Amino acid sequence: MLVITFTAFGQASPRRTAEGTIDGVNIVVDYGAPYVKGRTIWGGLEAYDKVWRAGANLNTTVTFSEDVKISNKSLKAGKYGFFIIPKQGKPWTIIFNKRNGDWGAFSYDQTQDALRLDVKPIMNKDVQEQLLYEVGEKAIKMHWEKVTLSIPVQKRMINIFSHNN
Repeated sequence: MLVITFTAFGQASPRRTAEGTIDGVNIVVDYGAPYVKGRTIWGGLEAYDKVWRAGANLNTTVTFSEDVKISNKSLKAGKYGFFIIPKQGKPWTIIFNKRNGDWGAFSYDQTQDALRLDVKPIMNKDVQEQLLYEVGEKAIKMHWEKVTLSIPVQKRMINIFSHNN
């Protein structure tokens, strides 16, 4: 007898969406939201120095309606696979990858990175039990376990004036 159960699997890390606007740019973060459940997350469930899909199950994706600047680095409008490399005692690497429909980080390909940057994690006293993304006034924020990452975003302004004399 074969019994297949999807319900419990789907409920373990439900799919969530964080949406908002920064500088007139619509931003959508789509992610699987796992729980801590008493586990060691950083350096345990999610190893240091290894690419993490920034959520559970399908890759986390971030969609920008217009070109943006993230920490003064340009990123074109579009939908990106979003990955994080957690690091112990150092800034974490944030990755926006051109591939955005994969399961996990198994087929992650660094040659498809559209943007990589380092962000210093903020260590919190309290535990955020379920992974949470927020699109705030000036940043995308990720909260899970005792870590918050704040990724500054602004609209990429095009200079219409020529500097050629």
